[in-house]
Amino acid sequence: MDEAAKDPKERLCLALDVPSMAQVEAIVRELSGMIGMFKVGLELFTSAGPGVIRLIRSLGGKVFVDLKFHDIPNTVARATRSITRMDVAMLNVHASGGADMMRAAAEAAHDEASKGGGAAPCVVAVTVLTSISESTLRDEIGIPTPVAEQVVALARLAQLSGLDGVVASPKETALIRQACGRQFLIVTPGIRPLGSDPGDQRRITTPAEAISLGADYIVVGRPILDAEDRTRACEKILTEVRKIMAA
Repeated sequence: MDEAAKDPKERLCLALDVPSMAQVEAIVRELSGMIGMFKVGLELFTSAGPGVIRLIRSLGGKVFVDLKFHDIPNTVARATRSITRMDVAMLNVHASGGADMMRAAAEAAHDEASKGGGAAPCVVAVTVLTSISESTLRDEIGIPTPVAEQVVALARLAQLSGLDGVVASPKETALIRQACGRQFLIVTPGIRPLGSDPGDQRRITTPAEAISLGADYIVVGRPILDAEDRTRACEKILTEVRKIMAA
């Protein structure tokens, strides 16, 4: 984790799970002083297109492109190059795509960034989605390995493939730290402040718990976006994070 990410604000990533450019602009303008990075996922990218990334960057926001690339290595490398040219801070791929695919993404990001004279985005791998339970992994996907073991195995593979880190449930953070070391980034979705509706997430925890377990970045969406007072919702999360970091 870089020095900037030691600032509580820099560790908070807002999932922009909204469908329109107008909503994005309003949210980024409102919360840019409290959010370290804005996550553009499938819903927003497919409705608004690459222009939404340029919009956020024009407003001074950092962008995490959450498209979870999972394809043959050459296709993923080309897609990674395209995203890297948009000056994003982070992008992700699926670790289950294998070592060759992940290696191709990491190499493409660094090569494309060097051509432009800028810094390469962090490339992180999704391990096991936070919506997937033990029974789903075993009975529906056909992987008999317990979720925690599968997450750690995929994290090790991502590290060996040259990636910067992983996206994983905070429930597996300590195991990933033990297996991959302190410099390996861990981005944790499934964050729900106390009293929040878990929605369709299964392996969740609070912001304070996630940071205390070793997460570098926490991703929060609906608890902020759906709040009556978004600024206050952000501040409550940042207060939790500050207390843990100061402890």
